[in-house]
Amino acid sequence: DIPVFKKDVNGNASEAALLKFTETIFAGIGAFRQKHIKLTEIPFNSTEKYQVSVHEFNSSDGYFIVEMKGAPERILDRCSTIIIQGLSVELTPTLKLEFEEAYLEMGGMGERVLGFADLLLPMSKYPISYEFSADPPNFPLENLRFLGLISLIDPPRAAVPDAVAKCRSAGVRVIMVTGDHPITAKAIARSVGIITTPTAEDIAKQRGVTVLDIDSRQATAIVVHGGELREMKAEELDAVIYYHNEIVFARTSPQQKLIIVEACQRRGEIVAVTGDGVNDSPALKRADIGVAMGISGSDVSKQAADMILLDDNFASIVVGIEEGRIIFDNLKKSIAYTLTSNLPEIVPFLFFVIFDIPLALGTIAILCIDIGTDMLPAISLAYEKAESDIMARMPRDPFEDRLVNKKLILMAYLQIGVIQTVACFFTFFAIMAEHGFPPSRLKGIREDWDSKKCRRP
Repeated sequence: DIPVFKKDVNGNASEAALLKFTETIFAGIGAFRQKHIKLTEIPFNSTEKYQVSVHEFNSSDGYFIVEMKGAPERILDRCSTIIIQGLSVELTPTLKLEFEEAYLEMGGMGERVLGFADLLLPMSKYPISYEFSADPPNFPLENLRFLGLISLIDPPRAAVPDAVAKCRSAGVRVIMVTGDHPITAKAIARSVGIITTPTAEDIAKQRGVTVLDIDSRQATAIVVHGGELREMKAEELDAVIYYHNEIVFARTSPQQKLIIVEACQRRGEIVAVTGDGVNDSPALKRADIGVAMGISGSDVSKQAADMILLDDNFASIVVGIEEGRIIFDNLKKSIAYTLTSNLPEIVPFLFFVIFDIPLALGTIAILCIDIGTDMLPAISLAYEKAESDIMARMPRDPFEDRLVNKKLILMAYLQIGVIQTVACFFTFFAIMAEHGFPPSRLKGIREDWDSKKCRRP
């Protein structure tokens, strides 16, 4: 038999962790499910942030039980009692304060915290023949009994901190958008390097004042709650993005992800956004580059995206950025190399026509140069390795720094092209002089030079 914690589980990571945890308590989870059959369910959604199901219970106090799990603060708001040492007691302000302290302690360690509640339905109102419906729900969702908290450790991949650091050095701004609690989101953001400076809350704590006494612009890092984002005007959100370099949006919905993308684009930013759910599709479509998750992503999100991340790894996006820069760099090298030979090939024909001198570079010679010495080296430049500073440069301006721009043309024609032309003509005149034709004699002899009468029999 395979140990519980080594079994492979397909599906959501949080659900998989909960399943393995319950397997350690209930030896036969399948038998437990058969005993308490699920009758109806309200799936988790990003708006309500909880999931509810009704199960058979068959006790002396009732036939059915309502089970709820989700964001702890949302669950607690729907509870009127709490279970302590097996007894249900009233949920007092003191107990709520203890809940808040425990929640903040676990969230501050970067752990994902879930709250749980239940309610045994009285058999007088819900007889054994009662038919449940989830849309709309015909069972209570208030006055539940709070059961407790479970915290899950979902550590970022080992490569993420290095990937975030590379993004920072490359001038790529990483904004974290998550459904986690702000405390959890902030702890995770700090662990991977998305937040490296104090937030307004941190500054207020250091100075022993309230957050209201601190100008939010004094802090370059900020954590924005989805509720605050909902109340913000477009100008206020623009100010948040403008004045803060390190931003985390917590307890957000997929719809708010679209608002964040649009706010970044209003500042002229090129935006890449990741998503895996159906509700992420609008943001994926709106972004300049939509990146869907290849493993956990839905089919709808994959269709809406421009790119699919096969391994669901953020570090792979950074590798893609680096490869893209290498390709762009090498294409510019290849184009510049190809353009430099144009001037030394054209000028001999101009001299041939204008100054009536012999043609320094014939048609066959040009073909040999273009096919033999231009094509293969130009192709080989596409396989050049990255420059040492490839990920230390700022992102290029798509409207100014094009593949072929004024700077590249001037360098190819007026710098390298002129040098090649001068070198070629110096060689031409030197060889002609060695054979008795100094430059002064070359002018005006084109017809005689090409005449068949002047050739040896």
